[in-house]
Amino acid sequence: MKTYKAILGLIIIILSFTSCGNGNDKADGYGNFEATEITISAENNGKLMQFNIEEGDKVEKDKFIGYIDTIPLTLKREQLEVSKAVISSKSKGVLSQINVLNAQLKTANTNRNRAQNLIKDNAGTQKQLDDVQGEIDVIKNQMRSIEIQNAPVVNELKSMDVQLKQIDDQIQKSKLTNPVNGTVLVKYAEPNEITSFGKPLYKIADLSTMQLRVYISETQLASVKIGQNVTVKIDEADAMKSYKGTISWIASEAEFTPKIIQTKEERVALVYAVKVDVKNDGSLKIGMPAEMWINNN
Repeated sequence: MKTYKAILGLIIIILSFTSCGNGNDKADGYGNFEATEITISAENNGKLMQFNIEEGDKVEKDKFIGYIDTIPLTLKREQLEVSKAVISSKSKGVLSQINVLNAQLKTANTNRNRAQNLIKDNAGTQKQLDDVQGEIDVIKNQMRSIEIQNAPVVNELKSMDVQLKQIDDQIQKSKLTNPVNGTVLVKYAEPNEITSFGKPLYKIADLSTMQLRVYISETQLASVKIGQNVTVKIDEADAMKSYKGTISWIASEAEFTPKIIQTKEERVALVYAVKVDVKNDGSLKIGMPAEMWINNN
């Protein structure tokens, strides 16, 4: 009987020590992993001729992944080029007149300089200079008159140049180029489908570094700062797997704890959101729960 009581007492002592240890073994924050997700949309209308990505693919920045049909745009561009050539041919006679007048103006300016030099040397008269200046004024008036008459044609040519640039921009945007390094999360379209401007094509996110969003109380706020190293733990089989993390952001305002975090009593408390950057070894997934432990140095 005494032996039984001694064993029972020893068990109670061991359990009390164990329970004390578990009471202190509590994480400093709880949350879920997230990543910056980017939805890539079409920037043009037309048939999706090629679209070489699949969900789960790791795609590098600036990689060509497909294109939207550009035949209608190409035909429109060719039509504009023909129209521009027709209008340009009509203005060639006017342009040749302007070239002749420019040559005459150059000669008149030379004669004026000579007349001015002759007057300085007392070898010329004011009438000679006035005659040359009158000739220059007549040539300039003729050039202005021709330019005014040709203004509609010139403006139309400028308008066509703008339209050609717009078409070239649309053709360039028909080429699908991945804008960031990341992993394809969702694929919304398939080759040969008709797409339109703004229609989502796929969603991508950089999963090489994940962000753990956790929530801490106001009393814990003084013990964390941006750039601080912490330990992040996730469930793995019967144990916890640890990662090194770095605090990258701390909320400036308090909020109510999200419903997914801990007990009902804790959910009504005001807390501060904190983001922790964690390098992903492939095990971390968006939405996965995790714990943050503040390292005590």
